[in-house]
Amino acid sequence: MSDQQHKKPQTSDPLHGLSLEKILLALVDRYGWEELGGRIDIKCFNIDPSIKSSLTFLRKTPWARSKVEELFVNMSDD
Repeated sequence: MSDQQHKKPQTSDPLHGLSLEKILLALVDRYGWEELGGRIDIKCFNIDPSIKSSLTFLRKTPWARSKVEELFVNMSDD
């Protein structure tokens, strides 16, 4: 087999291979809870925020998870 056949196909998905926890940690590191709560107005970011409570909410709430993922993808544009 050639080297070409051993390579895995590359994906253009910027979230490929990233867990929701890693995404959230990167956002909190970049913005902090206060600014993150201002950018995405959800209770788990604005009232007694924690990684654990936020992950629980985001895993159950597709619209909120989409907003978090979108902010992460666009984070470098700030």
